[in-house]
Amino acid sequence: MIKSFAFLSLLALPGLAAAQQSALPAVKTTAFRADTFSIAKYGAVADAVTSNTAAFQKAIDECSQKGGGVVLVPRGQWLTGPIEMRSNVNLHVATGALVQFSNKRSDYKLHKTNWEGLDAVRNQALIYGRNLENVAITGGGILDGAGEAWWMVQKGRSTEGEWKQLVASGGFLNEKQDRWYPSAQSLKGTTVKEAGVLTEEKSEIKDFEEIKDYLRPDFLVLDQCKRLLFEGVTFQNSPAWTVHPMRSEDVIVRNINVLNGPYTPNTDALDLESCKNGIVEGCTFSAGDDAICIKSGRNEQGRKRAMPTENFIIRNCKVYRGHGGFVIGSEMSGGARNLYVSNITMIGTDIGLRFKTTRGRGGVVENIFIQDIDMKDIPGEAILFDMYYMIKDPTPQVAGSKERPVSPAKPVDEGTPQFRKIQIRNVTCNGAKTGIMVRGLPEMAIKDISIENAVLQSDKGLVCIEADNISLKTVTLLPTSTDPVMEVHNSQNITLDNIKYAPGATTLLRVSGAEKAKNVRLLNTDASKAKQSLELGENVKKKAVTMSKR
Repeated sequence: MIKSFAFLSLLALPGLAAAQQSALPAVKTTAFRADTFSIAKYGAVADAVTSNTAAFQKAIDECSQKGGGVVLVPRGQWLTGPIEMRSNVNLHVATGALVQFSNKRSDYKLHKTNWEGLDAVRNQALIYGRNLENVAITGGGILDGAGEAWWMVQKGRSTEGEWKQLVASGGFLNEKQDRWYPSAQSLKGTTVKEAGVLTEEKSEIKDFEEIKDYLRPDFLVLDQCKRLLFEGVTFQNSPAWTVHPMRSEDVIVRNINVLNGPYTPNTDALDLESCKNGIVEGCTFSAGDDAICIKSGRNEQGRKRAMPTENFIIRNCKVYRGHGGFVIGSEMSGGARNLYVSNITMIGTDIGLRFKTTRGRGGVVENIFIQDIDMKDIPGEAILFDMYYMIKDPTPQVAGSKERPVSPAKPVDEGTPQFRKIQIRNVTCNGAKTGIMVRGLPEMAIKDISIENAVLQSDKGLVCIEADNISLKTVTLLPTSTDPVMEVHNSQNITLDNIKYAPGATTLLRVSGAEKAKNVRLLNTDASKAKQSLELGENVKKKAVTMSKR
């Protein structure tokens, strides 16, 4: 019998889009027979030496064939190669169990899959499944991906002693002698454009054998599956993306830990890609890349797939390290919608709330509701909306000038991305480079963003470029650089209501971009505490800005 959780029974988000919440579908949950299949009964040996791949696979296969149940991994250290999940199987990694995946790259075979939103060839995931139903990985044990067998290492991110020891161990260095690769194949992959991506010229697995070691596997991929549960286990040292449900429905991720090193490449903690209906709660993430990631395919392939990630609750999680704490993009071409995020603590993530895309992606990100976010020691932006991901700043300020150069618009087409209808409430940030940055495209503004009740300590306050209908209400900005506290460029319908800031600021608000600057309103804010309340850019008309204490 398939069980389900109604979303309303899972939510505790008072005042946050209640009507939208009530319209969300229920999440169907896993259910398993009590029959238990211990891998020890299939010949597995917990000595950290014996390869137990066959025993794992036989236990999983027989469990599924006999109607399903629990495949038990008892206490001990179990060495294995890659394994495939089957329907109606709960792989239960008991407390005290350590599943150590093989560090022999030859144990992993290339296969056709999807990587970063494109059809590609990669090494098979450590745990893989496709077209399955009713699958779980549970328990209090640890799964170790032996990612060190695959990773590139940068000299600048290693101590002198670590670097010397690494080079002496073998491997290969790039021409600059500042990056180490574990094999000649992994180094060669860096010279190939879009390495691993399937094309008309390279359409077979054999076409990628010469760069096999460069095509690092994900830790867990369950593709086109229904009713998934990941609960309690720890995933660590992933070769690439860690927990990656893709094109799947009814996904529950509860109380898991993901622990990847600080400079481990592409080791996203959780990637929900084109998934529908689910909940993520009580998890702890520390990754070498983004932590909680929402994706839906890249460029034309993602738009053709047309499968947004939608209808998810994400709550009560901690992120200790990552490029971004909660992230949408940049592979979001299929869109994202109806996401409810609450009670997330981020400490030391490069960016806090991160929305990223670029021209060519297309896709619509909308109906995103975020509240109760606390951040500390953020090197970049606390809140970032950026449509120039991986692109040089299109409007850099020239030294000595406050004006931004004109950035020409391009035609709007199916590759033009959109961010809109996003609400953020109750945020604190103790230390960031920029409190809030909004950077849209000249041809497609970022629209309908509401940020309410926030206290942000940072180097810069608000930077808002190419935006429409942005609202800040009861927001305290405490930047160390106050010239200005808030910058609004080429934007319209901007409401800044009840803004608090430290007395003595050089300039409270600067508005620039004569062609688009319109209807910028500063309300219920005491501008007299700043040395200069308002500064207008070249040719910006005074009527573009309204200032009122009430």
